[in-house]
Amino acid sequence: MITVATVNVNGVRAAFKRGMADWIGTRAPDVLLLQEVRAPDEILGDFLPTNEWDVAHEASEIKGRAGVAIASRLPMSAVRIGLGTGVPVDTGRWVEADLEVPARDGAPARTLTVVSAYIHSGTADTPKMDEKYAFLDVATARLGELAEAGGYVVVAGDLNIAHREVDIKNWKGNLKAAGFLPRERAYLDRWFDDLGWRDLGREHGGDGPGPYTWWSWRGQAFDNDSGWRIDYQLATPDLADAAISVEVDRAESYDARFSDHAPVVVAYDL
Repeated sequence: MITVATVNVNGVRAAFKRGMADWIGTRAPDVLLLQEVRAPDEILGDFLPTNEWDVAHEASEIKGRAGVAIASRLPMSAVRIGLGTGVPVDTGRWVEADLEVPARDGAPARTLTVVSAYIHSGTADTPKMDEKYAFLDVATARLGELAEAGGYVVVAGDLNIAHREVDIKNWKGNLKAAGFLPRERAYLDRWFDDLGWRDLGREHGGDGPGPYTWWSWRGQAFDNDSGWRIDYQLATPDLADAAISVEVDRAESYDARFSDHAPVVVAYDL
């Protein structure tokens, strides 16, 4: 059984101050996909030491922004950084790694490809939305390549898009807000309907509403469960068939959170 966890940490230093190490110790994931690391390599290494993890990290060229990482207890055989746009605001948003899953119980050794992705949040009717759509275009092209290649692939992270009305508590009030615009949601339609990616959170989470993965720090959003489901694990069909359980590790209380996002944890029978 291989456990893959993804979480937007909202700053790795802040997350560990708030108790993320305890969650890692309890959950003991084999693979940990992080978004919004917001730290250089040496700082990340303080929290995820290389004697315990193989780590691939792309920091943003813009200090204090973005940053994605993969930490794996399985050995990495290849790492691919970024999507090659050459735009600084696109850095720290996409990293891939090929992980080697050992043979067991008569099953051969195999490769598991994992992606940690952090899509722009965007702001409706501003240049930031143009940046988001441009990045979604290149991400869609890469997702097409990965889907065509087949095999065991998971693309996970904070996509900053709620796909359906059941994925956001106050959907009526956010119809014109970034993260729930029809044009953004259409990208997910294409990924699922045309490219064949499977949304494990929805497949295993029932008809909804929720389970949500992000709640604002402000007000009573967390206590009222007024959230968004914007953190995903998307799998190729073969890998999706191997998913045994999908869980959102929602904290027991507001003050027990280490991030404004909750981890999404999937156990795969590989």
